[in-house]
Amino acid sequence: MEPTVFRGTEYSFVPTTIALALWLGAIHFTAALTLTALILLPSPLAFAIFGLLVFFMAIPLNDKNKWGQKLARYICKYACGYFPITLHVEDIKAFDPNQAYVFGFEPHSVLPIGVVALANFTGFMPLPKIKVLASTAVAFLKARKGFVRIAIEMGRPLVPVFCFGQSNIYKWWKPNGKLYAHISRAIKFTPILFWGIFGSPIPYRHPMHVVVGRPIEFKKNTQPSVEEVDAIHGQFVAAFEELFEKHKASAGHPQLQLRLL
Repeated sequence: MEPTVFRGTEYSFVPTTIALALWLGAIHFTAALTLTALILLPSPLAFAIFGLLVFFMAIPLNDKNKWGQKLARYICKYACGYFPITLHVEDIKAFDPNQAYVFGFEPHSVLPIGVVALANFTGFMPLPKIKVLASTAVAFLKARKGFVRIAIEMGRPLVPVFCFGQSNIYKWWKPNGKLYAHISRAIKFTPILFWGIFGSPIPYRHPMHVVVGRPIEFKKNTQPSVEEVDAIHGQFVAAFEELFEKHKASAGHPQLQLRLL
């Protein structure tokens, strides 16, 4: 069976850049504002800024808000066309709009931007709502089994997903050495410097191909054993590796090698 393919429309540079600036620039602006308040501003003004940020956290623009929906549609529409992003779904009929799924999306890279292809407002996948979660440490698939346990406990199918080209949309740098590795493990985060076009948060325009495998079904078990988690995790890893090898040539990366940690 040939995969179902969706491709982001290539719009002009201005609206697509605005969409990326609203989406990714907001993250950088919040981080810069927080650091500025902590380091440079007097305490009363810093507390006022933190209060404003908490206010926006408590009353956000979301998918139940008219303005939030308009903003989400704009970002999803033009973000997919910026690179552009192409979505390949191996068996789209295997997905039930009334069912919930656990998507295992790799690689995380600097930012997992390709996941926008799965968003509801993008209109590609036949699923009404998708939530994206990230672990405290990223890119260690063989040792990470918590998402498998959650899927088993909830009785929700696992879906392997790989994004080709995502590692090319930012340039980045990080220190080497054991001290840096120890610090990263201690804070459960790997600090890096990264940048896009002209040193901004706007990523470089490189095509991305997101491939979605078939759902892995299993019986619900609210108290799965270690052996059961290991077995289903092994199925997921095998399906993930097969998905990668099957699509890497058609995605434009025939020489790419997959290394799972």
